[in-house]
Amino acid sequence: MTHSQFDIVVVGAGQAGGELVVAARQGGFEGTILLIGAEPFLPYQRPPLSKAYLLGELSREALLLKAPALFEKLRVEVRLQARVNQIDRVGRTLRLSSGETVRYGKLAVCTGGRVRRLNVEGSTSGQEHPNLHYLRSIADADRLHQALVPGNRFVLIGGGYVGLEVAAVARRRGIDVTVIEAMPRVLARVTSPEISAFYERVHRNTGVVIRTNTPVNRLEVSADRRVTAVVCGDGTREPCDALIVGIGLIPNTELAQQAGLAVDNGIVVDECARTRDPDL
Repeated sequence: MTHSQFDIVVVGAGQAGGELVVAARQGGFEGTILLIGAEPFLPYQRPPLSKAYLLGELSREALLLKAPALFEKLRVEVRLQARVNQIDRVGRTLRLSSGETVRYGKLAVCTGGRVRRLNVEGSTSGQEHPNLHYLRSIADADRLHQALVPGNRFVLIGGGYVGLEVAAVARRRGIDVTVIEAMPRVLARVTSPEISAFYERVHRNTGVVIRTNTPVNRLEVSADRRVTAVVCGDGTREPCDALIVGIGLIPNTELAQQAGLAVDNGIVVDECARTRDPDL
């Protein structure tokens, strides 16, 4: 077991974590900084994953928020494919999955969120259905890209931004697309009825079939675990070659909760993003 100590440790190498370590240096901080990320990539943009990157029009390098050399120049140590299992607030230490213990002066928890999994009859984790896709990471986009075959049939559960963007990409590839949304309109949680109507009209004009007010009842699954159809609440079936699920995110609050921090659909902080612990 190894031990190390840093003045600032940032857990989570997403956009928030990546921008934070750069801002610390730009603000004149001269102490030691460690950035810990679970993925094998430096901080990158997620919005293009469902657009230009999925289409193959944007390279993986172009997704990066900052050039790799910048972190070295700013003297930020980066550890990728590393997970924090425990925060000890009393000892101001982190226990990593590798067994390493890291001591911090100040800690920033930037763990973001994970996709909300489909929970209906016939659904299991995405890994057990080879043609069931979620879209949150580069690895997810790379996997979904392989399904962008003209003539395929896509069913997308969830009429939010991710679902509609993937639908647009799929139509450009000559794929039949059906979007299933349980709410009365697409983008219902994030925008006005007028904007929802506009986007529904735009997508329908490109050939996307949009079914609103339509809950999903179950999945039909073949012997080789592939999803062959989505069965809706009214009993209708939507056959598919690939199923994409975009039904929101769940905040990654488990680490903070284990450390005894206040959690309420996210980590509770003040107007300066501080928890009740002065070192977090």
